[in-house]
Amino acid sequence: MLYNAYEMQRAWLSSASAWASIGAEMLSNPSLPLGYMGMGPQMASALEVFAHAAAPYGKPEFGIETVTVDGEEFAVTESRVMTKPFGDLLRFVREDLPEDAAKLLIVAPMSGHYATLLRGTVERMIDHYEVYITDWADAKMVPASEGTFDLDDYMDYLIEFMEFIGPQGKKGGAHMMAVCQPSVPAFAATAIMNRDGHKCTPKTLTMMGGPIDTRESPTTVNDLAMERPIAWFRETVIATVPMQYKGAGRRVYPGFLQLAGFMSMNLGSHMLSHYEMFKHLIKGDDDSAQNTKDFYDEYRSVCDMTAEFYLQTVEEVFQKHSIPNGTFVHRGKVVDLHEITDTAILAIEGERDDISGLGQTKAALKLADKLSEKKKRYYMAEGAGHYGIFNGSKWRTKIAPVVEEFIAEHG
Repeated sequence: MLYNAYEMQRAWLSSASAWASIGAEMLSNPSLPLGYMGMGPQMASALEVFAHAAAPYGKPEFGIETVTVDGEEFAVTESRVMTKPFGDLLRFVREDLPEDAAKLLIVAPMSGHYATLLRGTVERMIDHYEVYITDWADAKMVPASEGTFDLDDYMDYLIEFMEFIGPQGKKGGAHMMAVCQPSVPAFAATAIMNRDGHKCTPKTLTMMGGPIDTRESPTTVNDLAMERPIAWFRETVIATVPMQYKGAGRRVYPGFLQLAGFMSMNLGSHMLSHYEMFKHLIKGDDDSAQNTKDFYDEYRSVCDMTAEFYLQTVEEVFQKHSIPNGTFVHRGKVVDLHEITDTAILAIEGERDDISGLGQTKAALKLADKLSEKKKRYYMAEGAGHYGIFNGSKWRTKIAPVVEEFIAEHG
């Protein structure tokens, strides 16, 4: 019922958005007098804001065609190099990239948004690396016949992706970077590969704003996960995919619920952003209005997670704190973080992160207690919020250079 109700609302809003868009165009048409009379410009701007806010959103494209390095522009090639039911592996490489350039696997969150949320992350790292990124599937588009997908499968996928990228040099595989939620499975997969002496074990692991130990500086997100028993989540936020999708019958945590949760956390800020867009449109400042539109085009593009992955993440990461407690299990075996002795670890946090609080990612450095201190580093990005860690000017000019320096040191 929950999913069907949402689909009905989405269909209504889609129609309303289309009519609002038509109205805005009519009021803005220079060949018609309405745009020059009374409240015409204000009405046109208000309709345009509503049309954008109510429009349906699909999966965005990365759209990275060129990058500029040292003032010179280079073409970028994007390719899908590995395909699996619940996620593919994408590869980005710029022309004239040195043959000995390091390879970097960026692990995107499976948290309701598509991998394109990390477009800015990918674009910046293309400058000097052959970049790969996990492109997780929208669970409602995966047929139920493909089975389930949980944290164990997530870690297996990461190991398979590292194997596909292959060993680099005499020892170790590509470098790995996990942004937010995947810090936990990436950390565990790294421990497993270190334990097994895997030839593709990552040389470095960078974790950015990850919930390694959510008992450190708990945020609203952490509190919400702790307030309810896991049975509440199972009964309240899990829905069945309706018949019109390929994944009909699959149990999922819908992306629209995830988006609603994030929007409600900072509702005032989102309303102010749309009001600012309205004012920009009235003034004719289309560039500023477009910047806001571009952000929300990405932010509101959401996908579903499998129920088993979502519930297991809530229980193991946010309620049981299995990673810091040493009880995290993969395929029936406890993941021993003491086994990490080869992979250098960089933990990055944002000073103003309201999703993964200060200390949550840094905890990984203490947990990997058998790793040489020379192979550990912590960086706190001053003034950066959660999204500022991997997107925007602070990421490009302050944080990315730290990552590059760390990779060069331990590559």
